[in-house]
Amino acid sequence: MGLSIPVSIPVSGAALRAGALEVVVLGGHLLLYPTGVCQEKVGAGSPTTPSSATRPPVLLLHGFTDNRSVFVLLRRALGAGGRRHVEAYNYSPFTRDLRVTARHLARRVEELCARTGQERVDLVGHSLGGLVGRYYVQRLGGDARVRTLVTLGTPHSGTLVAPFMDAHPLVRQMRPDSEVLAELAAPSPGCATRCVAFWSEFDTLMTPVGTARIEHPDLRVENVLVTGIGHLALPAHPTVIAAVRRALDGPGLAVAESSEATSVA
Repeated sequence: MGLSIPVSIPVSGAALRAGALEVVVLGGHLLLYPTGVCQEKVGAGSPTTPSSATRPPVLLLHGFTDNRSVFVLLRRALGAGGRRHVEAYNYSPFTRDLRVTARHLARRVEELCARTGQERVDLVGHSLGGLVGRYYVQRLGGDARVRTLVTLGTPHSGTLVAPFMDAHPLVRQMRPDSEVLAELAAPSPGCATRCVAFWSEFDTLMTPVGTARIEHPDLRVENVLVTGIGHLALPAHPTVIAAVRRALDGPGLAVAESSEATSVA
């Protein structure tokens, strides 16, 4: 895939740069947030271009308390030049169970396939959105529809950050001892979906560091280490966006039988 490895950046300096970048991205996202509150309108006549017909459509899934506005830059890049049909799915802000959201996602995927004439789709999920996509793939038979699942800063093994938020049921489902994560850790023999998990050593919402990796013996996984980038910047940073594009262009990533680790600088 030609992903680069960072050279001699002091950890302290990289952490400061990542923190500064998070502040900038947060400011921009707050400005854009109102534009993504409503579900985007998609209809039976939503067009696809001839060049995108050879690639599965992409459905983007946002994270906890977020909306589709987080994908403004990623969406533009993925759909540039009519490369592929790209849509974003807003799940309800009142969601209390990601398993319910995964069932709603299943219906949206079926509708998208019928509308675009494609048999399979690609999913890209940021944070909680990645868990929703993974639950659909592993537990609801979604591997029959999903060619590639890309996750960005998703707590696949659970995160211990912000214990004061445990009152929210969705947060509890992202804890290491949750029923949902136990279901995802269960055997998934024959799962046909290719998984690409981007994780960052400076993602302060992933506690412990590395929980955004997918570690499962039955899944075809590529774990991609991102350097110098925090949680909020993952779906907006140009280097990550370029790597996501390459992953979806597949089979560019060499996915082995067991998990591999790659690095993005």
